[in-house]
Amino acid sequence: MNIAGILIQTLGGLGLFILGMKMMTDGLQATAGQKIRRILEAISSNRFMGFLTGAGVTAIIQSSSATTVMLVGFVSAGIMSFQQAVGVVIGANVGTTITGQLIAFNLSEAALPAVALGVTLKYFSKKRNYRYIGEIILGFGLLFYGMEVMKDSLSPIKSDPQFIQFFTTFNTDSLGGVLLCVFMGTALTVAVQSSSATIGLTMALATSGLLAYPTALALVLGENIGTTITAQLSTLGSNNSEAHNTANAHTIFNVIGVCIILLIFPWFVEIVAAVTQAMGAGPSEDILNGEFVNVSRYIANGHSLFNVINAVIFLIFLPQLIQLTLLISPKLSKSKERYALPKFDSGYIDSTIGALAKVRGEIIKILEFTRMNLKKTSKCLTVRDDDILGEREAIEQHLDDCQKVIIKYLTTIYQGEVNEPEALEISELMRITNNIERIGDSMESVSKLLERIYDNKFEFSEKAKEDLVAMSEQVDKFMNLITAELHEKTEGFYPKALAFEDLIDQMRENMRHQHIERLRAGDCSVDVGVFFISLVSHYEKMGDYCYNIATGVDRTL
Repeated sequence: MNIAGILIQTLGGLGLFILGMKMMTDGLQATAGQKIRRILEAISSNRFMGFLTGAGVTAIIQSSSATTVMLVGFVSAGIMSFQQAVGVVIGANVGTTITGQLIAFNLSEAALPAVALGVTLKYFSKKRNYRYIGEIILGFGLLFYGMEVMKDSLSPIKSDPQFIQFFTTFNTDSLGGVLLCVFMGTALTVAVQSSSATIGLTMALATSGLLAYPTALALVLGENIGTTITAQLSTLGSNNSEAHNTANAHTIFNVIGVCIILLIFPWFVEIVAAVTQAMGAGPSEDILNGEFVNVSRYIANGHSLFNVINAVIFLIFLPQLIQLTLLISPKLSKSKERYALPKFDSGYIDSTIGALAKVRGEIIKILEFTRMNLKKTSKCLTVRDDDILGEREAIEQHLDDCQKVIIKYLTTIYQGEVNEPEALEISELMRITNNIERIGDSMESVSKLLERIYDNKFEFSEKAKEDLVAMSEQVDKFMNLITAELHEKTEGFYPKALAFEDLIDQMRENMRHQHIERLRAGDCSVDVGVFFISLVSHYEKMGDYCYNIATGVDRTL
């Protein structure tokens, strides 16, 4: 018997399965990614709505790991709270069982036709949506072809005494045996970072007769623990406690759920068998053409039933799960550094939606920082404050540095696998970041002008002061509108933004006209007038930059 050949063929089949799973998930995300993002961002605090959303989203994209990493990104960005995310995580665990149910169907005959159709659509179609559909179909075909390759590779060893003896060490006759199976399932899933792949391998082994049905169920329990590693890896290097809490809640939920099922494991095996037979499946021991043809459905139903039971328990005791997570999770100290730069973690790169959510969170922080400092600078229009005016260089340098960090991270995302809507969002986020930095440039110029005005002991007329304060207030309100929209999408945002832009432009024209009238009347000197017009121009430019930001926000949300 060629052991090396069997091993290579099995790993090759597993590789095809994982590749197919990833292609199918990527295609589904590309097709529905923006809608999924909007759905997740609109999540309420209602635990049941969160559960249904998590189940639905994961059923669509066929990956609980992808959903959980997205959630960690949203929580880290401040778009979603930890409490909101936990309900979605519970739903994601139920939604991912659809994959197991799909694999349990014997669709190997459709695999190669699906590959042929998928390749045709993905690589030869001119329409973007057809290419995404092709990617889904191609992934589907590779997934089932990989399953077939794994089954074929394992068939020569199912009658070999040495292999039979090895696999009989994984039995559920004792608590130690069950725990060993759970550990192996966990370790294997941690290694490949895909519970769907390890469930597929488990089904292939069970169909070949190398694993008994109860042993396969015990492995599946471990695979549910192993899948939590993806969310944990996405938080490495992060100092955001909410993101860590979300990943930890996912782990705690699965670990406690497995412990509960282990207490009733023999009865759980019987319950799954009874449910499966009630659904019309034959006994798990039925053999056709040398394969245990029904055992895959038993495994899929066991996976589904475990997650449904677990979800029901923790939806009832959700507050206790949150409290336990907060108790166990380490308390991370928040950075109090005023000029702290945005921090991006490499764990989000594999989830473009999560990574872009993190970028949006950092942009919100920078925009709020800019608005706060603009309000301070605008106070100096009427009262001199050297402490505020003296900070301009540090503030401008900080905004420049933030711009570089964000643009670099967005470029890194863009260099990965992104679809066209995501590419558009990256472009708009770059545009937004650049315009925030330009507001910083204008703010610095205003600060320098004000310092020169006070040093030269120039004095504006009361009307001029009122005009400048009024214009600065409109720019502040414009920035507040944008910040609120970044936090939560609202109806009628763009018309409001356009109205602000038109108002600020009109204010500039009115102020210039009134200034000329004051010059003609001798109420204002030429020297002071030059500074006044410069200040008005800078605030008007800030209004333009705000409008550019608003346009980008409207296009991406």
